[in-house]
Amino acid sequence: MSQVHVVDHPLVQHKLSLMRKKEASTNSFRRLLGELASLMAYEVTRDMAMQDVEIETPMEKMTARVIDGKKLVFVSILRAGTGILDGMLSVVPGARVGHIGLYRDPKTLTAVEYYFKMPQDMHERDVVVVDPMLATGNSAIAAVERLKELQPKSIKFVCLLTCPEGVGAMQRAHPDVPIYTAAIDRQLNEHGYILPGLGDAGDRIFGTK
Repeated sequence: MSQVHVVDHPLVQHKLSLMRKKEASTNSFRRLLGELASLMAYEVTRDMAMQDVEIETPMEKMTARVIDGKKLVFVSILRAGTGILDGMLSVVPGARVGHIGLYRDPKTLTAVEYYFKMPQDMHERDVVVVDPMLATGNSAIAAVERLKELQPKSIKFVCLLTCPEGVGAMQRAHPDVPIYTAAIDRQLNEHGYILPGLGDAGDRIFGTK
């Protein structure tokens, strides 16, 4: 479990609790998700490489430290990953964005790819994959496997919620990929949903059924 990081900041936990409530409106859920994702972005980017640049303050010239957001890629697993993506970009607006379209086969629960679009020169970039739920792990595993073909410098996976089954599957398939989450819930049900969870994240973000 050394590669699993639970972001337990009080603000993160507070907003997650509000999102879990079944009476939370689409507007409220979407707003809270953006806020929570922004908070998680601080933890996920804690070890980002920095460089020294020369700047001039109103008083004098100095050497200051900055990050190179253009070397960072947020990869959204469609469709629900979009909700986290917006919050992350509010913190690192210079980051590039990639998209992976995956849907879960309702019978087999396996991930089926229908879209893949990434920035160029991925071998020079650090990748943060975002998806609200790490449930069975099938979509996350497929996404990371596909990304590894492009040989990025590093890959991290960020989700709101996961469970022991999802963590175990991800770690067996990709033990080198750190997982960042706001909570590890109890279990999966027979339909592959996290319990107690928060329902279907995509439906709650977009107001669909």
